[in-house]
Amino acid sequence: MRGNQDEQQEVFSYVPLEKRVPRDHPLRRVREMTDRALQELSGWFDSLYAQTGRPSIPPEQLLRAQILQALYTIRSERQLMDQMDGNWRYRWFVGLKLDEAVWDVTVFTKNRDRLLRGEVSQKFFERVRAQAEAAGLLEDEHFTVDGTLLEAWASRDSFEPKKDPPRRSAGAETVARPARKQDGCTRKARRGCRSRVI
Repeated sequence: MRGNQDEQQEVFSYVPLEKRVPRDHPLRRVREMTDRALQELSGWFDSLYAQTGRPSIPPEQLLRAQILQALYTIRSERQLMDQMDGNWRYRWFVGLKLDEAVWDVTVFTKNRDRLLRGEVSQKFFERVRAQAEAAGLLEDEHFTVDGTLLEAWASRDSFEPKKDPPRRSAGAETVARPARKQDGCTRKARRGCRSRVI
């Protein structure tokens, strides 16, 4: 028998976000690490904020959002806010309720800059990375993330090799290969380099 589509929208949801994230989802483990790092940094937060005035974005939520941006390579704060608005796993990770409004992009950026100036972001990422390294979740082997065509900023004719180039691991690509990229509008070929982003 064919099921009928219910067109009426639900007013309430009785399933918490916690239950919507699978037990084996990688974000659960990362969330545990971020929570431990945030507990260690709680005293720093107090020194960055005034005791009076309008409440800002909670720094814990802001830093978790930055972790999401780094993990999922979300290119801008605007895209990050859009993703958080529609993805309940992101909402759970950051600590937003299901019906809570996502922050304005400019407010997010301004609050993020405050944490960068106070060097809290750096300390936070260092603590999370140390936990991931201790848990054996990081490797220092070479791997290719993207083979994007990069536009060259300088003329190839002005290139001069370095006297002591940095050492690279075995198998790492050492030279960017010349390439041409055709501009979609003008159909002109531009010089560039095909390279691996590590």
